[in-house]
Amino acid sequence: MERNKPFKKFERPARPTKSENTDKAEERSKKPIRSKKPVKEAKGEPIVPIAMRLNKYISNSGVCSRRDADKLIEAGEVTVNEKVITEMGHKVGAGDEVKHNGKLLNPEKLVYVLLNKPKDFLTTMEDPQGRKTVMTLIKNAADERVYPVGRLDRNTTGLLLFTNDGELAKKLSHPSHKVRKLYQAELDKPLTENHFHDIQEGLKLEDGVANVNDLAVVGGDKRVIGIDIHIGKNRIVRRIFEHLGYDVVKLDRVIYAGLTKKDLGRGKWRMLSDKEVINLKRMK
Repeated sequence: MERNKPFKKFERPARPTKSENTDKAEERSKKPIRSKKPVKEAKGEPIVPIAMRLNKYISNSGVCSRRDADKLIEAGEVTVNEKVITEMGHKVGAGDEVKHNGKLLNPEKLVYVLLNKPKDFLTTMEDPQGRKTVMTLIKNAADERVYPVGRLDRNTTGLLLFTNDGELAKKLSHPSHKVRKLYQAELDKPLTENHFHDIQEGLKLEDGVANVNDLAVVGGDKRVIGIDIHIGKNRIVRRIFEHLGYDVVKLDRVIYAGLTKKDLGRGKWRMLSDKEVINLKRMK
C-alpha cells in the first residue's frame, strides 16, 4: 500500500437549482400514473382489477382452475366482448364481458367456508329476536358475503357449509343430486331391533317415505345411532325417530357431501381446499 498518498476528496453533488426542480416536476406530471389498486364498481358490484389475466378471471368465476382455464381458452370456448379469445395471457378489465360457452361469468372471488356448528345457534343471516346466528361465528372468515347451504336446526350441531357460489349451493341443495349426510343421533332410550329394521326399510311419514342409505349402532350403545341419509327435508332425522316414539337428545352432522370434521373443533371454521371444492363441483 502506498503511503503519503492523499485521500480523494469527497465532493457533494451540486444541488439542483429552483428552475431545474420546476422542470423535473413538469416532466413527472406528463407521465401517466399507473395505479395498482383495483377499480371499484358501484356498491354491490364485484371489484375488478384494471388488468386481470383471463385465466384468473375464469378461475375466480368458479368455472375451473387457472390451468384448466388455459385449456378452455385454447379450445376457443371463451369470449371477451363477444370475441373468441385463444391468446394465452390475454388481459381483461372492468367493463369487459367474459363468457364461457355463452354463459356470462362473474369475476367475484368465490369463497367456501366449513363450520362445525355448536348448539344454540340459528342457521339464518339474522334474527329479529336478537338470538345468536351462525353468521357471527364466521364473521371474520371472508370479506365476501357468503350464505349457508341448507340448514341445521338450533339444537343440531355439526358441519355447515357457507359460500357465495350460487351454482354450487343450488346443486348441493337439490334433491336430485342426493348429497350424502351422515348424522350421529343420541336417543333418550335404546333403539329396539324392530324399529332399527323399520328405519332401514323406509318409514312412511306425513310427507312421503323416508329412505336411509345406512344405519348403525355406534360403539355398541343402542341409544347412539349413526344414520346415513341423502334426504334434505326439514328436521328429517329427528322426525324419523320421533315417529317411532324416541326423543333425540343430541344430533350431530359428522359428514356432509364428503366433507368431514377432522381437526375442526366445535364453533371453529376453515376454508375448503382446492381439491375439496373440485370434488364438490364434480358431484353428479
